[in-house]
Formats: sequence, C-alpha cells, structure tokens
Amino acid sequence: MPVEGKRRWIEPDHPELSVQRQCQLLDLPRSTYYYKPSPETAENLALLRKLDELYMERPFFGSRRMAFELAVNRKRAQRLMRLAGIEALYPKPDTSRAAPGHKIYPYLLRGVEIDRPNQVWSTDITYIPMRGGFLYLAAVMDWHSRFVLGWELSNTMDTGFCLAALV
Repeated sequence: MPVEGKRRWIEPDHPELSVQRQCQLLDLPRSTYYYKPSPETAENLALLRKLDELYMERPFFGSRRMAFELAVNRKRAQRLMRLAGIEALYPKPDTSRAAPGHKIYPYLLRGVEIDRPNQVWSTDITYIPMRGGFLYLAAVMDWHSRFVLGWELSNTMDTGFCLAALV
C-alpha cells in the first residue's frame, strides 16, 4: 500500500490507539506521517512551463539538451522532466523482440522470388506524433513496385480505417 493510503488510515483522535501505535501497526514511520511536502517554487513552476513548451516543439530532446536550452543544471532538468512525466522520444532497444509466450508465425515468403506487380502486398500501421496526441497511419504497399497502393489516417486505432486503406 502506498504511503498516502497508509496516512489516510491513521486517526489522530482515536480514543484507544495513539498515533505512534497506529504508525507501528501500519509499518509507517511517524516522521513520514507528519511530513508535509513543500510545494514547488515559482521559479521551478516557470521552468516546468518552459520545459513543457520546449517538449511540445522538440520531443526528442533529452535531459542534456533540455538543461542547455533552459540554462539549468542537468540534474535539475532530469528532476523536472521526471516530475512532469516527460521522456525523450527515441527508438528504444529491443522493440522488435517478441514477448515470451507469443506465437511466432512462419515466414511464408522465404525463398519466394517476387518478379511481378500484385504478387505480394504488405500492410503496416504506424503512429505520427502530433501536438494534441497521435494520428495512426495504415498503408498498403506492393513489394515489387514499392508503390503505396492505399493509405488512411485515423485518430483512433480501430479496424475501420485499416479496411478503408485496402479500398
């Protein structure tokens, strides 16, 4: 149970149990019960606003570049990014590795020579980051000519826009 949940269980005016005993029963240090976190300073709030604006313009900036742009220490930039829930967008390692337990389908095109149009098509869905969220792009491509045969954009990940890309 998180600390805030444990704090809510303590009754300071309990007729039989002292705050000390209640903290012992909940395995919560008394200092943690009495601790009042200090609010962020006005300077940090201004930096958080600048950080958010900068992140909307350049979401690929990490803490080093953010620290340079904000003219603050890198550790301060890291703390503010963590506080705001901001992380640089970049390709993470092992994004194509299958999760344990997932079925692995055989590759049916191994050894097949693709020598004419409309012999093999493929489709893919990807997302495009936008200022207010994401747009999803579904595309159908001919492997021989490398032409995009159809595509569709959507703001939701449903089957309808995927089928519309085939038409």
